[in-house]
Amino acid sequence: MLENVDLTLALDKETYEQELRELQVMLRSRQIELAERKRPIIIVYEGWDAAGKGGNIKRLTERLDPRFFTVYGIGKPTQDELDRHYLWRFWTKLPARDHLVIFDRSWYGRVLVERVEGFATEPEWQRAYGEINNFEKLLIDDGTIILKLWLHISADEQLRRFERRLEDPTKRWKMNDEDWRNRAKWAQYEAAVEDMLRETNTEVVPWVVVEGNDKRWARIKALRTAVKHFGEILNIDAPADMPGANPSVS
Repeated sequence: MLENVDLTLALDKETYEQELRELQVMLRSRQIELAERKRPIIIVYEGWDAAGKGGNIKRLTERLDPRFFTVYGIGKPTQDELDRHYLWRFWTKLPARDHLVIFDRSWYGRVLVERVEGFATEPEWQRAYGEINNFEKLLIDDGTIILKLWLHISADEQLRRFERRLEDPTKRWKMNDEDWRNRAKWAQYEAAVEDMLRETNTEVVPWVVVEGNDKRWARIKALRTAVKHFGEILNIDAPADMPGANPSVS
């Protein structure tokens, strides 16, 4: 599946800046309309280390009404969270009826890092696919809007970004030994991602793969995807699709 993602897709700076402004305004309008209709929204960001999730989220939220959104960066669970079912810490962060919540990494850690690093047993992470699908369907049935984005980059592009981070004193803090350990297990993580996309790409909540080697392309595709998805719910015409972009996992 992932080898068919076209990572050559890119946008020039002028097109990027024009579309960025237009889409951010459109997204803000849709956010406010959905808040007025009391529709909770969840946007899930998953992707490789250095795939650009932080920068992507920054552009997506830049013009949103700050009263109605929250971004949660999900790291290692605390001991209190480890003592409970893995979904518990996400239940406590679900959005209010007029709120948008963005998860920078999410419950999918169960079938990604916890699987690869051995923090979950095979029966546990195998069982998690069904648990996650049921969890998301429960939220959808209750009126929640869910958008799931996988930011995909190549192994070569990840290495280039790692090296640039090490060369830049202002970005060096982003790197640690864990990043290099994860990179050494690229093939194992890739297999886990493939399984995740296949097992949790449901008709109710499909995955959208965002081609991420070009950060400008990735940011605009994420914005367009959100604007289109929210527009469909509001019965508002969506902007034209980006040439060459696959809207979701097939």
